[in-house]
Amino acid sequence: MISIGICDDEAPMRKALRTPLEQKLQLLGEDYRIFEYDSGEALTVRPEAEWLDILFLDIEMKQLNGMDTARNLRKRDAHTLLIFVTAYPDYVFQGYEVHAFHYILKPYQESKILKVLGQALEELGKSKEQYFTLEQKSGILKISMKKILAFSSDKRKIVITLKDGQKEGNGETLDFYGKLDDISDSLPDYFVRCHNRHLVNLNYVTALEKDTCICGQKQFPVSRTYRQSLEIAFARLLLHY
Repeated sequence: MISIGICDDEAPMRKALRTPLEQKLQLLGEDYRIFEYDSGEALTVRPEAEWLDILFLDIEMKQLNGMDTARNLRKRDAHTLLIFVTAYPDYVFQGYEVHAFHYILKPYQESKILKVLGQALEELGKSKEQYFTLEQKSGILKISMKKILAFSSDKRKIVITLKDGQKEGNGETLDFYGKLDDISDSLPDYFVRCHNRHLVNLNYVTALEKDTCICGQKQFPVSRTYRQSLEIAFARLLLHY
């Protein structure tokens, strides 16, 4: 479920945004809710304001303007994707202060609304929590991908190595019957093979040595077969940062 807010003190402007948003989201088959607010004050007193996924926020509003509204939300640690709407391009540059994701100029062009919506949905997909599901005798265990350093093959089992200090089940590793090849395609693309028996989480790789990959506080072997692809993936990650 995607939660979207539209905050504008002019009802026709709220409708001009809402209509194309709803049409596109329905075409995409997305589950969504849209909340409307006619002022910054009305938005900031609402409990859902802190967990809106996307907020289209007018900058020029009476009393509490869009920038002050955004500052209040950020003080409350709201991680909402802020998209400013304004008739004055000069205001756009103020958005850096509150980590605005994008902006749309008035009068609206539907193509611009849909383009920014698409970019916001893509960003939400990147930041969405991902889990690895493991079936155990005690039931289904969901492990956040952010906690996993590596998947390793050990005979007929796959061993999951967790981040230092993270514990699931009986310790810092978990195992289950399976093959790396059977799970590799279902993992996020930041899990990269460094060896026939190991897939490491690039987000925790701090160094590549001659035959070793340093991942968190652990070391994993790097084989000649996978070294070049691992180096390329690691370099791309560094350039991204």
